[in-house]
Amino acid sequence: MQRNYWPTTEWQAADPATLRMDSEKLSELEPMIKSEYSNINGIVVVRNGYIAYERYYNGYGPDDAHHVASVTKSIISALIGIAIDAGYIKNVDQKVLDFFPEYVPDADDRQKREITLRHLLTMTAPYPFEDWHEPLDKMCMQPDWVKYTLDMLGQKGSIGAFKYSTAGAHLLSAIITRSTGKSAREFANECLFKPIGMKEIPNYEMKSFGFEDLFGKNVKGWVKDPNSNSTGGWGLTLIPRDMARFGFLYLNRGLWDNNQIISKTWIDKSTAPHSETWIDGSIAKYGYLWWLREENGVFAYSAVGDGGNVICCIPEKDLVVAIASEFIINPRDRWALIKECVIPAVID
Repeated sequence: MQRNYWPTTEWQAADPATLRMDSEKLSELEPMIKSEYSNINGIVVVRNGYIAYERYYNGYGPDDAHHVASVTKSIISALIGIAIDAGYIKNVDQKVLDFFPEYVPDADDRQKREITLRHLLTMTAPYPFEDWHEPLDKMCMQPDWVKYTLDMLGQKGSIGAFKYSTAGAHLLSAIITRSTGKSAREFANECLFKPIGMKEIPNYEMKSFGFEDLFGKNVKGWVKDPNSNSTGGWGLTLIPRDMARFGFLYLNRGLWDNNQIISKTWIDKSTAPHSETWIDGSIAKYGYLWWLREENGVFAYSAVGDGGNVICCIPEKDLVVAIASEFIINPRDRWALIKECVIPAVID
């Protein structure tokens, strides 16, 4: 798709009408956010490459970074793709233990030896906990998060069954470091964030490994473990406009201002269904650390984080919706907001 400009240095805003969007329908976002989605601190709607709608709430502004929680996983997915494109990693079927030669599993632990990057990317590696009941706090109390996760990997269940694991995403971050010689933060700054105009994520020295420093109000930059691996499953802070930039890169199948930042093949594979799970009584499909959805003939893929942090890409509508939120328990599903107020605003 031809673009008139690229928002590398600055986003351009446009009147919704010129972007073939109904401004009256978009205006319904404001009262709905204030009444039913009050933990939303920032929302950016991009249509045809221009900002069609942008609002901030609760004292936040465009330069305030938010902890985007599990949106971090989709960033890690992109970095794995870039590392494969650059030859640092062979392919997604490379064995996880190839990257940790110092780790020697038990002789009879055959399943652990068979687990690949693909299984980590699609949440289809076995672990000893029930799905959606990962003891993440236990990992965070370990001196070596990678060894702890490798010990868990392959235990109980079978390869191929969906089991959501933030620790598995952390292994992918460690694999990026093992293969490139750089932390995920450093690799992202150089190969992903800088080329598309996202703010550089500074090195932030962890003051402690308590809850607030790992998950709460003290999260800054990109959280790292005691061995300086960037957290793979959470811990990244982004401003809403940069969340939109990342989504826009995917919407353009990895192309940015005539530079192929991520291969089209990786984008296509990442946003195709590879596994599925049951959520709230319905089947949810999963790509390479991206959530997929098709409803009423509209296909979307999203980076989703706790509390209601979302980067939602809707290719056929040329739409990106980035939402930054304050963490609360059981926030309202952002898809309902997008489905009711944003998608209907598009004039086909």
